[in-house]
Amino acid sequence: MVDPRRSSRTLRVHIDRERCIGSENCVASAPSVFRLDAEGKAVLLDPSTVDVEALLLVAEICPTEAIILEDGAGNQVFP
Repeated sequence: MVDPRRSSRTLRVHIDRERCIGSENCVASAPSVFRLDAEGKAVLLDPSTVDVEALLLVAEICPTEAIILEDGAGNQVFP
């Protein structure tokens, strides 16, 4: 697996809405990147507003691992 912490590449962010339970950890940690919609599920805003380390942290604190991170080549780096 690629370690994005050692790379300056950007990460692509996907949300698995079936896994999302609306805990709001992502919204509280990165409100410029995530918000909850009317269904109480996370939606993506602008991931470029935070750095790679912040994206990794937010993905790691999601209790259902609904935030999926991929490197520029499409390799999944989290979870």
